[in-house]
Amino acid sequence: QVRLQESGPGLVNPSQTLSLTCTVSGDSITSRYYYWSWIRQPPGRGLEWMGSIAADGTTYYSPSLKSRTAISRDTSKNQFTLQLRSVTPEDTAVYFCTRGFGTNYNDVDTWGQGTQVTASS
Repeated sequence: QVRLQESGPGLVNPSQTLSLTCTVSGDSITSRYYYWSWIRQPPGRGLEWMGSIAADGTTYYSPSLKSRTAISRDTSKNQFTLQLRSVTPEDTAVYFCTRGFGTNYNDVDTWGQGTQVTASS
């Protein structure tokens, strides 16, 4: 059974960089056909796909976040990470790491439990 677990700080100062790590067990992040993604949900709003890293390491980003976002991976640890630069209070959200068959959140078949991140001084 595949499991995903997010980790990282729950509070980030504005203008700083948010870094989150997703640790995957029960599957390899180099498995064919899967995309490993970050999706967030701000309070009172819908889900927002941020970006994905494919099994071959290719990355895909939301156009609205591309200038501030980087997704990378450590295959030796079976982890992938999110970095979001220059955060503002609008980046406050629950952040999920996911596994899916595409880059749309409708393609997700497995979700992490989510982690609350608050951008505030």
